[in-house]
Amino acid sequence: MKKIEAIIRTEKLEDVKRALSHMEQNHGMTVCQVLGFGKQHGFAELVRGQKVIPSLLSKVKIEMVVKDEEVEELVELIQVTSLTGEVGDGKIFISPIEDVIRIRTNERGQDAL
Repeated sequence: MKKIEAIIRTEKLEDVKRALSHMEQNHGMTVCQVLGFGKQHGFAELVRGQKVIPSLLSKVKIEMVVKDEEVEELVELIQVTSLTGEVGDGKIFISPIEDVIRIRTNERGQDAL
């Protein structure tokens, strides 16, 4: 099993959710609003007549735990639906997951997904 963490532009979340809902396999996901910066470094704006450059930008983080064989398809889906071609499109991280436990039924491993 793998954990996919994708940090994307806020305005692309609905596109990703829509694409996931059209997949044959039903996938759960967790979504959080996050702040951060990378190469984009924020944007300048005027506040009370002074130029202010925020150090943190608002993004959305999507987390999913999936079977190993589903990783590439989901990563490609997130990439395609999140792409604008501009700096700040985001990043995708993939990590191994040792075990999963469904609290309600005590199922473990892939059965708990």
